[in-house]
Amino acid sequence: MNARGVLMLAATPMGRPDDASPRLRAALADADIVAAEDTRRTRALAASLEVEIGGRLISYYDQVEASRTPGLVAAVADGSTVLVVTDAGMPSVSDPGFRVVAACADAGLPITCLPGPSAVTTALAVSGLPSERFCFDGFAPRKTGARREWLSEVAGQPRTTVFFESPHRLAETLAAAAEVIGPHRRAAVCRELTKTYEEIRRGGLAELAEWAAGGVRGEITVVIEGGVPEAPSIDDLVARAEELVTAGMRLKDACAEVTRGADVSRREVYEAVLEGRRAPG
Repeated sequence: MNARGVLMLAATPMGRPDDASPRLRAALADADIVAAEDTRRTRALAASLEVEIGGRLISYYDQVEASRTPGLVAAVADGSTVLVVTDAGMPSVSDPGFRVVAACADAGLPITCLPGPSAVTTALAVSGLPSERFCFDGFAPRKTGARREWLSEVAGQPRTTVFFESPHRLAETLAAAAEVIGPHRRAAVCRELTKTYEEIRRGGLAELAEWAAGGVRGEITVVIEGGVPEAPSIDDLVARAEELVTAGMRLKDACAEVTRGADVSRREVYEAVLEGRRAPG
């Protein structure tokens, strides 16, 4: 068996070919195998970059990902450089690639990544919303019940949430978000990022839902501002303190514990507990 090869994930331009990195150009030319989500689009990308794909080009899309992964892992193990590219952005981020990465990792084979364009971080950067902490939720659920349940989770999420959505379902999803999360929660809809007709719409969820109702085209990334957790009421703190006392903690210590980080003093909770105990019934 030859020396082990390497699995390479490479981000591809989302719209403008000149966003391609020099490393991507070199990898397309030098890799032994190029596993592409759409071979036609990869050939077109290589042509626009004036690069000739030097190795074997195979398709690697959702429907064949499971069946073709073992062969790619075997190729890496046998010393080949396998390059995985998708139609746009980063492989394995809501695109093919995860299976072969996981399989190579399990096999202890080398894996590397050529960084580059990503709709997730691009949308987050231009949204105007807090970006220090965020979560990515892939595509929004298609079914109404599952979507509303997911939106309920987003409503209480303190981090900024980024997700993808089909242009045909965008208006419906934003209308449901305005109802479940609140009409004034700030959000941004990023359409056709980096492309000729790029558009960034910012506003409250209800405002954006009204705009989307007129029809939207292109690839969509949505960013929703995180929620602010509700401060616990004095009654909630009293109940938690009593639970700790029941578990064996001293009352003063329990009051100190439940007010840690809260805008309520330990003394207030202590007195409220005593008052509650004195109350009849």
